[in-house]
Amino acid sequence: MDYRSLPALNATLNALSALLLVTGYVLIRQKNVQAHRAAMLSAFGVSIAFLVSYLVYHYEVGSVRFQKTGPIRTLYLGILLTHTILAAAVPILSILTLQRAFQRRFPAHRKIARYTFPIWLYVSLTGVVVYWMLYRM
Repeated sequence: MDYRSLPALNATLNALSALLLVTGYVLIRQKNVQAHRAAMLSAFGVSIAFLVSYLVYHYEVGSVRFQKTGPIRTLYLGILLTHTILAAAVPILSILTLQRAFQRRFPAHRKIARYTFPIWLYVSLTGVVVYWMLYRM
């Protein structure tokens, strides 16, 4: 298998996750609970697919060093640092948020979703930025 295509797939999955998250947010604001549920479960599934692909890629290829220097390197490392720290929280937050929804504990679901949504969205979007900076700049 050619693992070189996985970073592009990972960026695509991150972008799709971000799109589904925003769609889910808009849908719940419109009180379309069924469509919100479908969008959020899809975002979760896409994020799981991303994680599997990401782990396979880094198991096979290892880490990839950012080659640029100067202020752009500092910017990249800053984005990567915040992305990585927050990415570690997304699986826990997303599972807790989904669990509360499945248990029909909607006040608790809304309370944690207020934190989960922006963190998960930031991680998805910065995942695309990290890909672009690392592989396309």
